[in-house]
Amino acid sequence: MIGQSIDLRERTILALDFQTIGEVEQCLSQLEGQIRYVKVGMELFYAAGPEVIYSLKEQGLRIFLDMKTHDIPNTAKGAMKSLARLGVDMINVHAAGGKAMMAAAREGLEEGTPAGSPRPLLIGVTMLTSTSQTVMNRELGIPGTVEEAVLQYAVLTKEAGLDGVVASPLEVPMIKKVAGGSFLTVTPGIRPKGAEAGDQSRITTPKEAFDLGSDYIVIGRAVTAARDPLAVWQAVVGK
Repeated sequence: MIGQSIDLRERTILALDFQTIGEVEQCLSQLEGQIRYVKVGMELFYAAGPEVIYSLKEQGLRIFLDMKTHDIPNTAKGAMKSLARLGVDMINVHAAGGKAMMAAAREGLEEGTPAGSPRPLLIGVTMLTSTSQTVMNRELGIPGTVEEAVLQYAVLTKEAGLDGVVASPLEVPMIKKVAGGSFLTVTPGIRPKGAEAGDQSRITTPKEAFDLGSDYIVIGRAVTAARDPLAVWQAVVGK
């Protein structure tokens, strides 16, 4: 659990769900240098490419590249080897790809990381926070509860040698129990008190997420689409 003596800006990742570097720059300018860690997902990376990564790194920001790689082991390995050269700080794969795929992805990440640079953290996506019990059972054909599926994926991710998982904050305590306190938990589905849930099903407030033991939280539209993004951000990180 992260105590309040820790600067929560270092553990709160802002999701830059935009399509242009211009939109990103406008958003960051509204937040007056308060941001330390950002997430670049498929929407932005597919539109702007590696240039957006270089631009963000020049600003001294840490980057979680959220590409959710999911393919055969050899392809996942090659993808990670290529992406490692970008110099991001964290990257992910889908745990549903299996242990062999995740292990291959880690190998690719290690091989692609430039000499003298730290390997990016590699985490596995367990179950998207937009996935409800009904969707998982009826549409995806996965039996049992969401919690059981998340736990199975978390154990598999650790066995594959990854650094942690993406999961709902609600699932963090049980993940820490089976995988250990040092196994990282990165938790989206974060909404400030009173904010709309949007397309998320398993959500908490920022405070609840940290109280549950989340190592990092990811927050996006609740800040970036707000009338006063800075005020919402400062409420999240306690500044």
